[in-house]
Order: sequence, then structure tokens, then C-alpha cells
Amino acid sequence: MSSIKKTDHFYLIDGSGYIFRAYYALPPLSRKSDGLPTGAVSGFCSMLFKLLEDARSDNSKNKPTHFAVIFDSARKNFRNEIYSDYKANRAEAPDDLAPQFEYIRKSVEAFNLPSIELLNYEADDLIATFAKKITGAGAKVTVISSDKDLMQLVTDKVRLFDPMKSKVIGEKEVMEKFGVKPNQVIDVQSLAGDSSDNVPGVPGIGIKTAAELINKYKTLENLLNKASEIPQNKRRETLLSNKDKAMISKQLVTLKNDVPLKNDVADFFIKDINKDKLYDFLREMEFNRLLSQAISFYGEPENKDLREKNLIKKSTINVKSYKTISKERELDELIKKLNEKSIIAVDTETSSLNPQEADLVGVSLCYEANEAFYIPVGHKETTELKKDLVLNKLRPILEDESIKKIGQNIKYDFIIFRNHGIELSPLDDTMLLSYTLDAGNNRHNMDTLSELHLGHKTISYKEIVGTGKKQLNFSEVDIKSATTYAAEDADITFRLYEILSERVSEEKLDKIYDVFEKPMIKILSKLETTGIKVDDAYLKKLSKKFEERLVKIEKEIYKISGKEFNIGSPKQLGEIIYNDLKIAKLKKTKKGSLATSAKILEDLALTGHKFPNLVLEWRQVSKLKSTYTDALQDHISKKTKRVHTSFLLAATNTGRLASSDPNLQNIPIKSSDGKEIRKAFVADKNNLLISADYNQIEMRILADMADVKELKKAFKNNQDIHSLTASQVFNVPITKVTDDIRRKAKAINFGIIYGITQYGLAKQISVSNEEAL
Repeated sequence: MSSIKKTDHFYLIDGSGYIFRAYYALPPLSRKSDGLPTGAVSGFCSMLFKLLEDARSDNSKNKPTHFAVIFDSARKNFRNEIYSDYKANRAEAPDDLAPQFEYIRKSVEAFNLPSIELLNYEADDLIATFAKKITGAGAKVTVISSDKDLMQLVTDKVRLFDPMKSKVIGEKEVMEKFGVKPNQVIDVQSLAGDSSDNVPGVPGIGIKTAAELINKYKTLENLLNKASEIPQNKRRETLLSNKDKAMISKQLVTLKNDVPLKNDVADFFIKDINKDKLYDFLREMEFNRLLSQAISFYGEPENKDLREKNLIKKSTINVKSYKTISKERELDELIKKLNEKSIIAVDTETSSLNPQEADLVGVSLCYEANEAFYIPVGHKETTELKKDLVLNKLRPILEDESIKKIGQNIKYDFIIFRNHGIELSPLDDTMLLSYTLDAGNNRHNMDTLSELHLGHKTISYKEIVGTGKKQLNFSEVDIKSATTYAAEDADITFRLYEILSERVSEEKLDKIYDVFEKPMIKILSKLETTGIKVDDAYLKKLSKKFEERLVKIEKEIYKISGKEFNIGSPKQLGEIIYNDLKIAKLKKTKKGSLATSAKILEDLALTGHKFPNLVLEWRQVSKLKSTYTDALQDHISKKTKRVHTSFLLAATNTGRLASSDPNLQNIPIKSSDGKEIRKAFVADKNNLLISADYNQIEMRILADMADVKELKKAFKNNQDIHSLTASQVFNVPITKVTDDIRRKAKAINFGIIYGITQYGLAKQISVSNEEAL
């Protein structure tokens, strides 16, 4: 222990605890090459990278000097000998998590950290033992976990840190959670028990009551010795008849701090990263985004072959080489060069993100790396070529079928050019190429793709136009800055295309991209440009109707509460519910605020009190008014008198489209109010709006591809698939399937298709994790 200094700071990571948190908190992810589930591994690696990144950048007194990752060794341990039912209610690890354990341990090795476990003990016991040794030598410990069981270790030298919430848990936070000091947590847990670990505790005693008792009697032993003196009959009898359970529970919740470990904690010092080993592992797992971040932080691989495998090319982008085209002679020279090329990158700069309203400010073009140009046509106070001249000269190239035009989110540029009478063709889109390759692995915007594939940080839009009240329109940006920014976009797009198009071909995804993704560029462009007609007068009338309903509901709410208050304020609403009306016992959120969520209000409404129902109704009507009847009016174009949404082709993990500004895909349909809002969407005179839906297309594809004979038979016989599933899963005759059971079955059917987790399904259909499994 002599090698440990008092200035040392040990980070002990509860590896087992974090695995499950990462699995349930993060969306499912799988390795494209073989379908291996990797979501938990990805979350675990991201946590390790962030902790080590912060550690190497930290110059504060809390800077970590040592790291170790600690795991449970097996499901059963010495506690099962004390109490055979300990953790007996725990389900086996989900099928898609079990194969990830091996790779999580490999990840620790890849980050050059010690990985520690010991048969017959839990990770918490090892952490407790290490913490005792370390603090005994005068050094500090941070346990990377939010596990309540580890809070008994907190002292002035030991703290917990929750990496998911970036929250430090010290003595104050333990007091807030348990109502006692950290050294009394064991006694509170012994009384309250723990259903998740099957720790029995004393029946009928929860955390709050346990804390009151321990604060009064100081220790569990003293409480049990004096239990006969407790005035409350039921509490006294309960304690007297459950002394054995309380003491057994204490044995179960007490962490052992004398585990026979052979590891020398002094060897936990932070070691240099073996870059080749780490990058090889990240590449093997196909964690491209994390690989890019690691290379950016630690530097290029030492191994040349590995550097080439990683496809991360050192940035050779030279923004000083970009040129502004402001003379007709320069434009003609550029066009001559472009005519010799088969691929060019194109980007437009405009006055607005809305392509239906935007004015063209400039065009950038690139035909090879570092050969990028910006042609300003709509800047204020500058010498530039006339827009019509530029577009007329560019038109033959932009419409030439022998020259491929590539862009990043080229749908936007396609609409801009179409608005000026130019039909951009043929097209390719780096955003969609990336989406085809890595749909759920990373974002697909230019900034992300540039860092990920080129190791280059792009100039941000905010750097050029500023923010807040001083934000400029792009037409007000000086030409030099505009050229650097716009030409870089074209240059980056050209380079990304070289990498991504090659990968699409290598991974045999050409058909997916060419048949399913690329054609949507022109299809959706047409949809967006056409827009949909909305009855403005009807919306105004409906908005007024909602306003009148809100006023009526507010009057009823104020009458019950006895005073006026801001119903939209959770703080004020909570004070009315818990302090003034005393409808329920005080409930708080994890952050300590008064709990007023929809779920809380729905539960309170079941007690028969009118107030929660009125608040829920107020919230619903308020949202309908602000989100739909009011907002839709703001989105009606002054030019076309129609609403023009923007369809997002690369925004979801599932391949579905998304819609924004406004979102026309979440207009309510089930409620009567929702149906009233939908009436605002109308057809032109002598036309009709037709709603078409292919009945359960996903289920039909699943049945065919997986050759599920029962499903195929059901479809052929025109059976209701969700009712059939409900009948089989919930073991009820198909004639007795209720709407509620069918809804749950539908969630199960589609959840399986879209990779829902056990936890996600449990939450969606309101059942336990075990039932969902």
C-alpha cells in the first residue's frame, strides 16, 4: 500500500450494473456484418471513452489517477447460502443481451483497463473491499454507479458518480434518498427490504418508515431490542414477529469489505491506450462514430494497415484553395472544367431553411478534392454576377444526364433549382448513402459524417451567421466567409461520396439504395412542393372553440382549488394537489420536483377526484390548440395558401419517413377532437383527398420472409392478425379478445418487427419486465 499517495483518486466502475442500464436505456443496435446485438456494448464503450477522455483532460483536484472495472462472477454467490431465495425472482438475461457480455469484457481489455471479478462474490463486495483499502491509505474513491446498494459506502473520501446523468452522489444525496446518513443505509434497507433482489425486510415497512425508526433508535439492533416499547400496535407486532427476517436482510444488504482479493490496487493506475488494439476492436464492432472520436482524441493508429482498414483519412482539406466566382470569364472557365467531369458536387446557399420560401443566395460546386468554388448571386452590398446569367450558364451541366450531381440532403437543392426552372439530374445523396449503410449507428448530417469518415471538423453555420438577435441572414455574410463555408460543403460532399458509394457497392447495398432510397428524393420533392390545402377559416373557428373550452375548464379548476394559478406550471400545480387539496401523499420526481406527470394524474383520477381529470382535459385541449389549430395557421404559405411540410428521409432507425415544419404525420386521429382537426385538410374544388393504407404490410412481409405458416394462413383466410396473437399470447378464445388485449397484441407484433426491448415492451403495454419476456 506504500505506493498509494493521498493525492490519488481511484475510479471503480460497477461494470455489471452499467451493462443492464445501458441495455435498457439505449435503443437496440446490431452489427451489420452478422447481426450480433451490440447496443449494450456500444453504450458501455461510450461510457468508458467519456470517462477516460474526461480523466485525461481533467486538471481539477478530483482528477482520477487509477481505473478498474469490476464485474459479478455469476448469478449465485455466498448470499444464496444465507438465503436461498436471494435474487430468485430475477429473470435470465434477455436473449439479445447474453451474447454481449463477452464483448463487454473484451472492451475493457481494449481500453487497457483492469477487469476484475471473483467467484462467489458480487461486484459490490469487491468495490467495498477495494474502497476500504484505498481510503485506509488516505486516497479518494469514486464509484461509477448509481446503485442504491453502494450508497452505504459513501463517506468524505468515497462518492458515487452516475455517468448517464452526470450526477455526483455524496452524503447529501444519500440523505435525500434514504432519510439517514450513509452509515445507516444498511439498517434502513434491512427493514424496507428490496423486491428487486428478493430481500425480505419487514412486511409493511417502507423506506420512509424505516428511516424514521433508524433516526430514532440509531441502529437496527437497538430498534429490535426495544421493539416492545413501540406505541403503535401493528408496527410493534410486525417488528417483534419479523426480527429474523430483518437480521437476515441485514446480512444480505451488507457489502463485504474483506473479500480475499489478490489484486494490488496500486496497479490500477491509468495506462496509455494501445491505439491499434482499441481501434481494431471498435472497427470489429462497427462502432464507426466512436472510432472517429477515439482517433480524434488519441491520434492516428500506429499500424499503417489498420489505418487503411479504418477508412479514417487524415484531413487534407485546404479551405484556402477555395475560389469565389464573381466574373463571367471565371464562370466560363469553371463550366469548361465541369463539362470534362462525370461527377460534381453541388450545394446551394439560401435565405431560408424552407425551400418553398427561400431565395437563392449562392451556388457552390466541386469536381475534385480541394477544387471547390462559390458563385454568389444574392448577397447584399457586393459585386457579383446576375442570378439569371449564372443559372442559364449552369443549366446545361445541371441537367446533363452524363454528369452525376451529388449533394448532402440534395432534396433541398433539387427543390431550389426546380423553383428556378432547372431539373437537377441525375442525382446521388451522401446523406442517403450513409443512411443506407449505417441507419441506426450514427447521425447522417454533414458535420457528423465529416468527422466520422474524414476526421475533419467542418465550419459550423453559427460561426458564419452568428446567433440570437445579431444572427445574419446568409445574404448578409461577407463573400470571403461565405466562400469558405459554402465551398467546404461541396468539397466535403465530394469526398464523402467517394468513400460511401464505394462502401455501398462493397456491402452489396446498391439495390436498396437505388430502388428504395434514391427515388424518394424526387417523389418527396414533388409532394413537398405541391403541399396540402388547409381551410384557414375553419382552423380559426376551431381554435376559438378550443379557447372557449379552456376558459370553461379553467373556471372549474379554479373553483375546486379555491384560487387562480398557472395550470401549466408543474410547481404551482403540485402545490395545489399536495399542499392545498391534499389529494394524495407527496410524490416527487427523481430531481426532487413535485410529481404532476400524466401518469400521476391518471392514477389520481382513478380515486374519483374530479380535479386531476380536469387538469388532464385542460392539458389535452391546450396541446391541440397550440400544436395544431394555432401552429398550422402559421405554416400556411403566403405564396401558395397551402401547408408545405418537409419529409425527412434519414431521421429514423426503422427506415420510416419523418415529417417536420409542421409534422403532418402525428395529426390526432382516434379522438373526436383529432378528427375535427383533420377536417381542416381539404381538397381543391372538384377534387378528393383519398386515404390509402396497405393492410398490415409489415406483418405480411414478416410472414413471407420468415415463412411463418400460421401467419400466412391467417392472412389467406382474412383473419385479424392482432386478435389471433392476442388469443395465443393471453390464452383467451378469439371471440373474447377485448380491444385492450388486441392493443397489447398489436404492440407485441410491431414491437418484435422493430426490435423493441423487453423493457420497452413492458412499458408500452403496462406489464412487468418478466411478463414482457
